[in-house]
Amino acid sequence: MTTGRQPWWHPEAFARRRPFLETRARIVTAVRAFFQARGFVEVETPALQVSPGLEPHLKAFATELAEPFGARPSRRLYLHTSPEYAMKKLLVAGVPRLYQLARVFRNEQRSDTHHPEFTMLEWYRAEADTRMLMEDGEALLEKVAHVAGRATWRWQGRACDVSAPARRVSVAEAFAAHAGIDVLALADDVDALKRAARGLGVATGDGDTWEDVFFRVFLACVEPHLGVGAPTILHDYPIALAALARAKPGDPRVAERFELYVAGLELANAFGELTDAAEQRRRFARDNATRERLYGHCYPVDEDFLAALAHGLPASAGIALGFDRLVMLAVGAETIDDVLWAPVAET
Repeated sequence: MTTGRQPWWHPEAFARRRPFLETRARIVTAVRAFFQARGFVEVETPALQVSPGLEPHLKAFATELAEPFGARPSRRLYLHTSPEYAMKKLLVAGVPRLYQLARVFRNEQRSDTHHPEFTMLEWYRAEADTRMLMEDGEALLEKVAHVAGRATWRWQGRACDVSAPARRVSVAEAFAAHAGIDVLALADDVDALKRAARGLGVATGDGDTWEDVFFRVFLACVEPHLGVGAPTILHDYPIALAALARAKPGDPRVAERFELYVAGLELANAFGELTDAAEQRRRFARDNATRERLYGHCYPVDEDFLAALAHGLPASAGIALGFDRLVMLAVGAETIDDVLWAPVAET
């Protein structure tokens, strides 16, 4: 990152960011105290993984692992896009509450709210559901606001009082309110969803999937309204968007999944974790088929992760929060680069 023509390390450029970074350090300390007080253990898992994560639109960094003296053939490994698989293995191993401030890596991501290497705060609770994570998230926002000395956070002209109770809104309610679409009624009808999208002025293409159209409408019409005034917990995603979440008990149309929004910006994504290894394998196959169609390649499946699920992942819930975004909003910075001690160089 540069400020004008100055590199990020230039004393004048660094001086502008230094107050943000000092607050970041205090927030890190407060986060660790927050989780310790709730009985969590901090863990560290490898960034090098067999599979980087299979969300179709994420791009990973690859490398080769060579053994000393050529004892075994080198293997292709990836820098993880999330520590999720390894942390769930620790749940299987018997760790009931765990968190991690993990360095994660996503290629082809650089903007005011994205960075190719960033910090993810991820935590899991065994024998829990997403309601407990919602409470964690609200309490964490209040804690960080206290450390930063700012309860009103702003982003692109939108303001949010993070000390206010979060609004809990279902995806169906949000689409009805802001797009006028009964999204669950159209859950199996991509053509009907396309017609509804075009009626809102949202462009669609012949090759678009239902998920493609959903997110175009969501980004254009729904997301800008979330987390304005008070945080928003957007829950009950359509089951087609379950990812690694289980179906919601009592309503198979939706997944036990939520996202946390502040001032129109997504901070966290949470799941009631899927424990069925066979269903997880089917979802991985579907995601890899989507990646193959869109980008012409796939990533490996982590068979060890599926073996851990089959061995017995306890009923649990987990959440991943973009720590740099959290700090950026808390300190009032304009970009993620402003709250990174040493941003990845652009040249």
